[in-house]
Amino acid sequence: MAGLYGPTAVQRFSFDLEPAEVRWVLRGRGVDVDMAIYRFPDMSSAFDLPDEDGTLVWGSTHPRTVLAHAVLEAAQSVLRLHGEEGYLAKWVRHPFPVAALQDLRRLHLQHDKCERQHDVAFSAVGK
Repeated sequence: MAGLYGPTAVQRFSFDLEPAEVRWVLRGRGVDVDMAIYRFPDMSSAFDLPDEDGTLVWGSTHPRTVLAHAVLEAAQSVLRLHGEEGYLAKWVRHPFPVAALQDLRRLHLQHDKCERQHDVAFSAVGK
């Protein structure tokens, strides 16, 4: 999500559904974000395929500020529920992305006119 605040207008991430892949594609259009979710039957062969080779299963457009705020709230909820240590114990190989969350919050507050409440003291929650 933070990448949508920079010069790269398209961000992608995937979920491995073993064997399928679900690929999310976020395209920044100014203050809006076009979201598309594509499904591929086999992740091992889909990695280098163009998005359009998958089956579009969902698409929508949202204001970037709303989407960023939703991602921030969801990540904050996970951090509150598990804490940094609990998150690492549960997901083992991947620590909670505290720096990425802080970066997204900074970019969101700097560039979006979000009037919703922000929990800027979140970093103490996981300690």
